[in-house]
Amino acid sequence: MTQQYSKKVIEHFTNPKNMGEMKNPEGVGEIGNPTCGDVMKVYIKINKNKEGEKYIQDIKFQTFGCAAAIASSSMTTEIAKGKTLEVAEKLTMNDVINELGELPKIKMHCSSMAIQGLRKAIENYENKK
Repeated sequence: MTQQYSKKVIEHFTNPKNMGEMKNPEGVGEIGNPTCGDVMKVYIKINKNKEGEKYIQDIKFQTFGCAAAIASSSMTTEIAKGKTLEVAEKLTMNDVINELGELPKIKMHCSSMAIQGLRKAIENYENKK
């Protein structure tokens, strides 16, 4: 059985956005899936907008995993960047999948992991304050 990836998944796998480690992050979220071996780390920096709401000023990720895991991490950072924490916390795996244009059913968990990593980074930030 071959896995068909959308052009957007291939694009985010071969040219991921916001990849790498962040110096002095304000929040870090790490998630791993022992079943598939994927491991993701999400780093965030927070700022306040004119209305005084906290938002994700910068976000980076490091992912050890398959094409879907890397693409999902990349897309999650693209969606979350610039969003308020309130909005970012409400993002779902379906938001990621819709932006990527589809994932094979067996790879759906990758988008969920990326969102969980983001939520853990926000939680880590909020627990420090």
